Order: sequence, then structure tokens, then C-alpha cells
Amino acid sequence: MNAPINAPKLYDCRDAFATTLERLAAENETIVAVCNDSVGSSKLGGFKAKFGERLVNVGIAEQNMVGVGAGLANGGRLPFVCAAAPFLTGRSLEQIKADISYSNANVKLVGISSGMAYGELGPTHHSIEDFAWTRVLPNLPVIAPCDRIETAAAVEWAAAYKGPCFLRLSRVGVPDLLPEGHKFELGKANLLRQGSDVTLIANGTLTHRILKAAEILAERGINARVLNLATVRPIDEDAIIAAAKETGAIVTAEEHSIFGGLGSAVAEVVVDNAPVPMKRLGVPGVYAPTGSAEFLLDEFGMAPSAIADAAQSLIRRK
Repeated sequence: MNAPINAPKLYDCRDAFATTLERLAAENETIVAVCNDSVGSSKLGGFKAKFGERLVNVGIAEQNMVGVGAGLANGGRLPFVCAAAPFLTGRSLEQIKADISYSNANVKLVGISSGMAYGELGPTHHSIEDFAWTRVLPNLPVIAPCDRIETAAAVEWAAAYKGPCFLRLSRVGVPDLLPEGHKFELGKANLLRQGSDVTLIANGTLTHRILKAAEILAERGINARVLNLATVRPIDEDAIIAAAKETGAIVTAEEHSIFGGLGSAVAEVVVDNAPVPMKRLGVPGVYAPTGSAEFLLDEFGMAPSAIADAAQSLIRRK
């Protein structure tokens, strides 16, 4: 089926990650890549061709991979440790806690194909717990860029940042949302649309969906504010509190369980500072079934029209 004539071009954020990493590696000889037999899925083929001696492939041994990254950092290298998000976080959480977070090691963890991007491979390959697992750890910024532009900016920021971080990247195509040349600021939300009736908050693959939901709401006479909250930790408390006070209702949407993720992080700020009605959209505490990422997001109530409906229902509680 042909795409609609006016459909925006979609980009894989992994390509922006790989291109940026290769450029930075050409400028900084300490940059190394570490992976778990995932050169292809992590888009490290170009890096391998240009800097083969700086690519460490440990095989399918994620716990060891994180330890190797920590050791390289201790030796003065700048490692980007790349693996499928469910296996990087789920299998290696103890190593991430002790070797990276507790040790404050200068390691950049890159979770590839996050959320339900591996939808057809089923629940074992869904990464819908990684926000909850990583955002609880001290010293570990947690970042989920919304498009290729923010991905490139976040990789540049990570390379310059002295300390560990977790970058959560999907393989699902998304349109450009931020302007070329955008500079990533840790802990700062991007206001994508001003509004006074309700606030829609998302990151990663859901950001363009909440923008579409805002357009639907506008057709219904509802003015929705849209925030891209790429940084889950540290979170932009000021933007959330302002949204609560100025719009009186907040809807969050995420490619993650509704427990412990973006919605929970936003709710923690809201309940402590400016309690207002909220609706958290995400995977409702179940194992997501097998199916494409697009199908699963729609199935769990995150089609733009469904997000708009949730926002409209929430407004009635104000």
C-alpha cells in the first residue's frame, strides 16, 4: 500500500546514533563501541569498517559486556555499550547497578530497539520495563529521544558528559519533530505545542502520536499543550508543575508499562507539587502479546485518536 501523499518521511533513530558515533569517534580516539553480537542491529557496521580495532564484540554475554565497558572506562576509554534494550537492562541490571551506577563509571549504555520494536518476536523481546529499572539508579541519566535530530544531539551530549547514562533508542520509524541543530539539554522538556486545556506528555516513539492527538483535539475545540520529555531522570519538574497549574490535567503516553515509567515519574512530581487529574497511557501491567509495534501501540490505546479521547474524558474531571 502506498503511503499517503502528505505523510512525513520516517527515520530510524539508530541511523542517527550510528552516524553521530562515527563522526565523534573520528574526532576522539578514546571512543570505543562494545556490543553483544549486535553489530547489525546496533548499526555499528560503519563503525566497524572505520574503527575495527575500537569495536569489542563480546558475543551474547550482556553481563560481561557491561563489565567490559566499565573496565574500558576505568582505563581511560569512552565506551558506548550497545545491545537490544531488553537484554542490556534485564540481563545486566546487577552489573549496571554495581559497575556503572554505583561506580559512576563513564559508560554510555545504549538500549537498541526499545519498547515493543521487536513486536513480532513476542514478550521476551519487549523492553517495557527498562525505564522502571534504570531510573531508580543514582548517577544514571535516562534519556529517550523523540526523533533522529534529538538522537544525534543526545549522543553528542553523552560523549561530552562525564558520567554514565542510558540512551533508549527505538528502531520504529518516526518523523522529524525538532529543528535541525537542536541542542540536547539534560532534564529539560521541549514545548512542542502551547495549550491551556490539557497537557500531553510523551517521549520516544510516542511523541509524534501525541502531537497528532493534539491536532485532533484542536478540531474538537480543545487546546492541548504538548511536551516532549526525553529525559526521564532527571525529570523537568518545572515544566510538569507549570503544565499542571496552567492546564489542570495531564495525559502521559509511553511505549512502556504504566508502572514505574514516564507516567509514574510525572505523577510523582504532580502529586507532590500540584495535584491534578492524570491519565497514564501505556502497557497496563500485562505482558504485551506478539504483533507489530504499531499494532501493539494501537491495541493498548495509544493511537492518536485514542489519546485524544482519553484527554477529552480527563478534561471532564477538572
